[in-house]
Formats: sequence, structure tokens, C-alpha cells
Amino acid sequence: MAKYNKTKKYGSLFMATALLTGVLAGCGTDDSGSSSSGGSGSGNTVGDVIKIGANLELSGGVASYGSSINDGAKLAIEEINAAGGIDGKKLEYIPVDNKSETAEATSAAMKLAEQEKVVAMLAPATSGNSVATVQIAGQHKVPMVTGSGTAPNVTVNDDGTVNEYAFRTCFIDPFQGTVAANFATNEIGAKNVAIFADNASDYAKGLAASFKETITANGGTVVAEEAYVAKDVDFKSQLTNIKGKNPDFIFIPGYYEEVGLIVKQAREAGITAPLMGADGWDSPTLIDLAGADALNNTFITNHYSSEDPDAKIQDFVKAFNDKYSKSPNAFHALGYDSIYFIVDAIKRVDGDITGEAVQKQLAATKDLSLVTGTFTVDENHNPVKSATVLEFVDGKQQFNSKVNP
Repeated sequence: MAKYNKTKKYGSLFMATALLTGVLAGCGTDDSGSSSSGGSGSGNTVGDVIKIGANLELSGGVASYGSSINDGAKLAIEEINAAGGIDGKKLEYIPVDNKSETAEATSAAMKLAEQEKVVAMLAPATSGNSVATVQIAGQHKVPMVTGSGTAPNVTVNDDGTVNEYAFRTCFIDPFQGTVAANFATNEIGAKNVAIFADNASDYAKGLAASFKETITANGGTVVAEEAYVAKDVDFKSQLTNIKGKNPDFIFIPGYYEEVGLIVKQAREAGITAPLMGADGWDSPTLIDLAGADALNNTFITNHYSSEDPDAKIQDFVKAFNDKYSKSPNAFHALGYDSIYFIVDAIKRVDGDITGEAVQKQLAATKDLSLVTGTFTVDENHNPVKSATVLEFVDGKQQFNSKVNP
């Protein structure tokens, strides 16, 4: 059963994680006609138009993420333009498909910065593609905001330096891993756990590392660690090894394409233990791959829940459903919030609206109330905000609890 309106506070753990990490998750304008306003020219603002770009996975392996972010962003753009835009200037939204590929993401960033001359852009949905575009954003002084790139090195380099023009509206991987471990300990009562992670993904490795550190600190034991890589389809051998260790909880950080098959094969192998992942599970395709029954007794950390009774969330859910005739997932909400984050910064610019001016205001953001939480941007360009734990029940996500920083 889902547990509603239950709030846990792990503030000290979030801050400790943030301190330890020092900070995560063919080019061409989209043919869907999603640009929300007309306009032409080469400047950041041209006449009555302000250009905002989007470098997203609209096709390819993780298109579910990018397409969801795009849908949320388009709704935000339409709302803002319907309300008069920014000081009478309309927003022109320019989405570019990076095809879920790093090289294409780099090309898309170049196109948006050099040809379209956007004032800011949504960065790719995945951490790897976002990292590939950071240098371009800095060189052209065009701020980028990722809605779901949760890896710490999107905004902070390994040497601790901050990527000045990179921001995010999602929390970082170490926080998700910590939340998952505390949930396993405090809510499930897990003592012996297994970790099954994509060892070729920075996203999955970061989550696995923070989960392992926290579960061990909580007195738990990692009895099995297995690995897979993207595009694998047969996980029976690893799952057999995990089952032999009899864990009472299994953490599976990764993306929905592989996770759906892992969950299905785990249940077929007779594994009944609770399974848990993070926001990379959040796709309708997961249910298609795993099956609703197999997903029972599984959980994820995520950025919001459409079932959260908060009035701001329910207003968004209604507006999204009115436009798309479906309930919005977390990626929809993050795309929506990313546009409002950028627009809030633009509104605070005193003088010419340039990428450099917008960057300064993004970094200065405090107590901004959005759908996925109220947040302040920290010194590492990460939002300090809540996480949500969701439970799958008969193929549907249900709100379980909220974890406040």
C-alpha cells in the first residue's frame, strides 16, 4: 500500500553529500511545429522575440526522456506567451533533436549558440550528453539548464571547479542514492542488499556508490554486486548470482530500457525482494517492458509525483492533462520548471538580455517556487530541494513519501 503525505527529513545527509561531492544524471529544429512564437534575426532578442533553445533527445535510445521534457517546456512557453511574455516580448522556443547521441548533442549546442543565437537553452536529458555540451555553453556564454542530468560533473568538474554556464533543475545522483539507502533501511527494514548497476554509465555508477556508502553507514551489508551495460537484454546469469545471496532488497540504478527487462527477468527467476531505482526508471516504456505485475513492490526516487496534493502541482497536472490528455511524469514537470527557471532569471535582468546577464541571475536564484519544489541555487549550480519516493502498484506510480533537504 502506498503511504500518503509522509515526510522524512534527511537534511544533514543531503548537506553532507553535497559537501563530499563538491556539487548529478541530426541536428535541426524539431519538425513538430513546437516553436511557440514567430520571429527572425541573429540576436538573443530580436524586436519582440526572446529566443530559448532546447537540445533534447527527441529520437533514439532515450527519446522518452527528451520528448517528455520537450512537452513540459512547450506548455510553459505557451503559458508565458499567453500571459504577455516578458515585458511584452514573446518567447520563441527552438528545440533541436540530438538523437540521444553525444556527438549530435555537441552539434545541437553549436547550432543553438552560433546559428540561432539563443539567450539560454535546455540542456540534454542525460548526464553524458549534458557534459558533452558544457564547454560549448561556456565558450559562447549561453547558459544551459538540464532538467534531468543528475551526474555531479555536469555542473562541477573533477577538480572542483564550477562550470559557470551549466545549471540544473534536478537534484544530483548522490542525493538520490542516499535517499534510496535510507528508504531501504528505515522503511523496508533491509539488512542484506544487492546492487545491480550499469557499469558503463556515470549516472548508474554515481547512484550505486552513494547507495553503498549510505547503506553501509546504516549498518547494512552489501551481499552481492553485479553489473550490466547498455543494450544488454539477457540478465539471467547476474540475477541467478544475486538470488543465491538471498538479499532482502535490490538497488538497480539505470535507464528504463534495460531496467524493464531486468525487473521482468528478476520476477521470472523467483526474486520477490523489493526492487528500487531512481529517476532513470521514469518512463511509460518501463511498464511495457517489465509488465505491471512484475513492478509491484518496486520503488523509485523521483523529482515529483502527480498525486502530490500540493496545489501548485495539481494546477500543473490539470493544465498538462488539458493540453496532452495524459498525466505528466517527472520529466514533463522538469521541462516545465526549467523554462520557468530561465524565464524568472530573464525577468530579473537589468538591461540587455544576454546569455551572460541571464547566467548571473540564474546563479542568484533564491526560494523559487516551481512544480518540482521550491529551491535555491547553491554555489555548485545545483538546486537545494525535495525528493519524492514513488511506488509502483499495478503498473501505476503512487506517491509514497517526500524527503526534504
